[in-house]
Amino acid sequence: MQDVTIRHTPERQRFEVLTGGNVIGKAVYKEYDAGGSPQRIFYHTVIDEEYGGQGLAGKLVKAALGETVGEGRAIVPVCPFIKKYLRKHPEYADAAVATTPAHLEFLDAASAARA
Repeated sequence: MQDVTIRHTPERQRFEVLTGGNVIGKAVYKEYDAGGSPQRIFYHTVIDEEYGGQGLAGKLVKAALGETVGEGRAIVPVCPFIKKYLRKHPEYADAAVATTPAHLEFLDAASAARA
């Protein structure tokens, strides 16, 4: 496999994993401000099927969560892969917050606005 790069693309609200200049996976989020408490709601993570089983999703999520925490934002894990990753990596426990109905309503509204 060619070299793998992970980059943050804030204008698209996602972290991407690339090889050969092509995006082969992403961790997508929405920024959320809970009354002065900046949060990043991660709601979807995917790696192209042909690149599965190589640990790329874990590398992507590690970079995404590390940058999120580094920016002083809390992690809101809606995505099942992110939830699973957090269970295996307790070093992020202090930065993670439980998903609430308000988070889900925010995502629904954002999704409806895009349609």
